[in-house]
Amino acid sequence: MTRKLIILTDPGQDQAAAILMILGAPAAFEVLGLVATAGNIDLRHTVANCLKLLELADRPDIPVFAGCPRPLTRDLVTAVHVHGPTGLDGPDLPEPVIEASPVHGVDFIIDTLRKAEPGTVTICSLSPLTNLAMALVKAPDIAPRVHEIVAMAGAYFEVGNITPSAEFNVYVDPEAARIVLDAGIPTTLLPLDVTHEMLSTRARLDAMRALGNRCGVATAEMLEFSESFDLGKYGWDGAPLHGPCVPAYMLDPTIFSGRHVNVSVELAGTLTQGMTVADWWGITDRPRNAFWVRDGDADRYFALLLECLGQLP
Repeated sequence: MTRKLIILTDPGQDQAAAILMILGAPAAFEVLGLVATAGNIDLRHTVANCLKLLELADRPDIPVFAGCPRPLTRDLVTAVHVHGPTGLDGPDLPEPVIEASPVHGVDFIIDTLRKAEPGTVTICSLSPLTNLAMALVKAPDIAPRVHEIVAMAGAYFEVGNITPSAEFNVYVDPEAARIVLDAGIPTTLLPLDVTHEMLSTRARLDAMRALGNRCGVATAEMLEFSESFDLGKYGWDGAPLHGPCVPAYMLDPTIFSGRHVNVSVELAGTLTQGMTVADWWGITDRPRNAFWVRDGDADRYFALLLECLGQLP
């Protein structure tokens, strides 16, 4: 069954790999639109990066919408130190010819969910949750119309990557993450606990390049650029590849394991601001509001990613 997707994204090399993975599985996904989010880089660049990726994959038919230029209540924190000044450094991608829609990303989310049959649209979130949260505040009637949210967000056992306690997507806009988690929508979270198991080793990057198509080569070049920060930070055999965990879970959830738990977001802790607290052992009576993915099979994950990239030009 084909999933209809709204993609929330702030590319970012690993988000780029996730978008290309989705585009390489057209029988599984119908992309209704990309909502560019301020996150890894400012909104101007994330919009341009979405357009570049669609042109790279020969999919100029998919619309791109600019969302909010900053988090709900905070100043924007970016990850330029990881992704480079464009957010998508690595391959030499030309400036896009296609243009973004003049419709605001929040309005696109609301209008699409109101027009679609209830329960037929999945929110695929690769970024901070600002635009979805704003849509839920502006139009709370859309919450029961969402089929599911599948998001790369959070950390608990592995702890943080932007602070010792917080994962980047939640840290950038913790208020938005809390709004989304409290909305009563079926939600699956792919946190650092699982994404840090998915290492883009030299052999796996070489396999991407060996596909020989421009999307496979460009993905390898992107990840080779961004991995230098993580290799220096962690000292592992490869850098964690976060974003594609979201489409991989939707394509084949048997690759992963987890459980339904309560997930709460810390908004104001001096050392824990933006932390996602997963009640893994059911210690509290707080309602279980998310499926928390804790483990995955990296070999099957990368095999699936390669299969999808291989279907692209």
